[in-house]
Formats: sequence, C-alpha cells, structure tokens
Amino acid sequence: MIHPREILDARILIVDDQDANVKLLTRLLGDAGYANLTSTMKPADVCALHRKHSYDLILLDLQMPGMDGFQVIEALKTSEADGYLPVMVVTAQPGHKLRALQAGAKDFISKPFDLIEVRTRIHNMLEIRLLYRKLEASNKVLEDTVRERTAELRESEARYRSLTELASDWYWEQDESGAFTRVSGPVLEMLGIRVDSLAENHAGTAAEDGDGASAEGWNESQRETLRATIAARRPFLDFVFSRTNKDGTHQQFRVSGEPMFDAFCRFRGYRGIGVEMIPRD
Repeated sequence: MIHPREILDARILIVDDQDANVKLLTRLLGDAGYANLTSTMKPADVCALHRKHSYDLILLDLQMPGMDGFQVIEALKTSEADGYLPVMVVTAQPGHKLRALQAGAKDFISKPFDLIEVRTRIHNMLEIRLLYRKLEASNKVLEDTVRERTAELRESEARYRSLTELASDWYWEQDESGAFTRVSGPVLEMLGIRVDSLAENHAGTAAEDGDGASAEGWNESQRETLRATIAARRPFLDFVFSRTNKDGTHQQFRVSGEPMFDAFCRFRGYRGIGVEMIPRD
C-alpha cells in the first residue's frame, strides 16, 4: 500500500508554454497538499529535467509552439529507463486524448480544469506510479537475494564436494534409472571396472559361479542386498561389499548413500560416497 504522504511528496513536473496555466495548476496542486512541484515553459528541456529528477508525474500540455506535447512524448520514450512513461496530458481537444494515449501517455486532464477531476486523476495516477516503483524495488531486492543465495549454494556445494573427496575415495550420483550421472574420484583406476557395475549387472556379465561370486568377482549376495536397499529408496551407511580379483586378491569397499527427491517429492536418484577398505597388518 501507498501512504497518502508518499503521494503528496511525489515529484511532479508541470509543462505548459502559458504562464497562467502553470500558475493555475501549481496553485490547484499546492492547495491539495502536493509539496514537490516543478514547472517549465520550455518543452525542449523536459527530457533533461526528467533524466535528472526522475519525476513521478509529468503534466504535459499538448499544444505548444516549437515542440508540441506529442513530440515531447516521443522524446521521453527514448530516455525512459524503466519503460513506464509517467505522462498525463492536458488538452482542450477531445480528439487529442485518444491520440495521446496511443502515443504512450497514461491519462489526460481536460481544459477548462475541473477541480475534482484534476485531483482525482492525479492522485490515482501517482498511486499507480508509486506502486510500480515499489514493485520494481521489490523485484530488484528479490533478484539480488536469489543471486546471493545462488552464490552461497555454489560455494557450499564446492565445500561439500571438497570435503567428500577428502573423506572418501569417490563421490557418486545416480539418476532414477540407476545410471551414474556424476562420479568424482579415481574409481576406474581403483576398481578397475566400469562405475555403472557398482550395484547392477549388465549385458555381457557372465553367470554367477559356485562360490557366490559373480564372474566379475563381486559378491553377488552383497550386491543383491544393496540393490534391494536402493529399490526400497532407503539410505544406507557404511555398507560393505567385496570382490575377488582374477589374481586371487580380495578387495573390500564401504559405501554410503541416500536417495534424492525433488521439490515435488519425486525420486530423482541416489548420491553417496565410497572408500576402499585397506586391511591392517
């Protein structure tokens, strides 16, 4: 909401080549309580004055010698930064009202002046103008806040990634279909396998051999447990699974993960960390 004092303190420019009209509008507005009134009888000066003072309302006479009100409106369009043209035209010609509105003016006042019409139209236009300015300011604050929060989130994510890389051998993310979308760390070198074989068998994988280990060397019962946990959308902490390499050596890995959901509570995959467990002597 706009406080009445804000409207009465709004910056108003009166533009008319007739001194009598300037004095009449100044007196009418002054008597109504408007305290920030400026005037000029030189239409060519309007753009420069508006750039300097950013008026909330420009009361513009249309019929002026040298540069009429329509030309002033066109000139203002090129210098108005926010796209809102705060122009109310003053005219005695009924046909000029529609033309002025089509040119970009926001409203009009008819001559000869009617006191109630002048006060009402000016009050209403200023209220709209000031609301527009407040909306712009709110949007700017919102944009700045979003920009700051985005920067903070990126910094936080960078710290998180750094910590997970320091605390684990690899960081991983999977989409809802189980495909890996992000892996950080020396997984290929450490495991010597495709990262997408971590929890799923794929085409080309040989059948399980007699001792419960798959042809890839993974303990299949452990992998089945991990698959069941993921299928149930449950988090898991320090889950241990192992493999036997072709040279007879054994490896053990500890993995932790949690499901990811979007703002609408739809499942979007998993993320987690893993480390190779080095046997102690």
